[in-house]
Amino acid sequence: MERPGFGNVSVGDFRPPNIQIPKGAAGFVPLAILVVVLLWSAFYTVEPEEVGVVLTFGKFSKTTEPGLHFKLPYPVQTVIKVPVQRQLKQEFGFRTAPAGVRSQFANVANVSAESLMLTGDLNVGVVEWTTQYRVSDPYLYTFKVRDVDSTFRDMNEAVMRAVVGDRSVSEMLTIGRQEIATEVEVRLQEMCDQYETGIRIEQVVLQDVNPPEPVRPSFNEVNQAQQERERMINEARADFNRVIPRARGEAAQTIFAAEGYATDRVNRAEGDADRFRALYQAYRRAPEVTRRRLYLETMLDLLPSIRSKVIIDEDIKGILPLLNLQGEVTMPGAQDSQEQSR
Repeated sequence: MERPGFGNVSVGDFRPPNIQIPKGAAGFVPLAILVVVLLWSAFYTVEPEEVGVVLTFGKFSKTTEPGLHFKLPYPVQTVIKVPVQRQLKQEFGFRTAPAGVRSQFANVANVSAESLMLTGDLNVGVVEWTTQYRVSDPYLYTFKVRDVDSTFRDMNEAVMRAVVGDRSVSEMLTIGRQEIATEVEVRLQEMCDQYETGIRIEQVVLQDVNPPEPVRPSFNEVNQAQQERERMINEARADFNRVIPRARGEAAQTIFAAEGYATDRVNRAEGDADRFRALYQAYRRAPEVTRRRLYLETMLDLLPSIRSKVIIDEDIKGILPLLNLQGEVTMPGAQDSQEQSR
């Protein structure tokens, strides 16, 4: 049976060509590869949000800014890239899964101990929080603290437990959350500066604060009762602020009206007394004139208020109408009196 092949050459008869490598070139290939590797390791790129920390035989030499740089080949010089412009974050009590279509929170069993804390009133609370920070000094961040990330996590837990231990559980669950976050941020920054970690704290956020799961319903009932109490107190204060000022205003108005009435009465009495004294003095000087003037003034005040006005005279027999606007009325004896006057 004939073997398959190419032309007159079968597959079984095919042999690779015998390439002869020069004796001097056998040691050049590894050397060329080594040179390429060294040249490749001599160049490095620093990203825009990073700085490069250059080490010479393991000792700090300098820092380089973003861009393409040259260094001595490995192992003479090495570069550690530190993200100084990126905001870093550490989570406590929970872990966030990589963001996708929807962010998911990974429930890791060994992180529950991070969030379980004892409060100042000997209660237990579950505190989940995040710490956002930046690297402010790459040299301190790289060389001053061994395993800076693990140390920073321990510092976070220590400060948070110390602050929560000074608060009551009700304060931690309601009105004291922002104060706790602010105090933790300040004290954590002081500790980072003391340990020379090269970290600047940006923000501490309490993600979730809850009582432990077995007693959570009881805590919720207590919280609802406290909120109901605060609501009733606020409503009572609102009623007080609405009713009491109005009552005080009405009382002040009554007092001012009484004072005004008293002042008016006193002024009128004093005026009447002064008028009486002046009249008395005038009467003493001219009794007849004063008596006549008083009579005329009294008639001037009284006559306009009389609807049917008449004059009674002893010399006239009968009644003579006064200001009779309806027409002339002739009374008995009136005509004889007119003729005598003529």
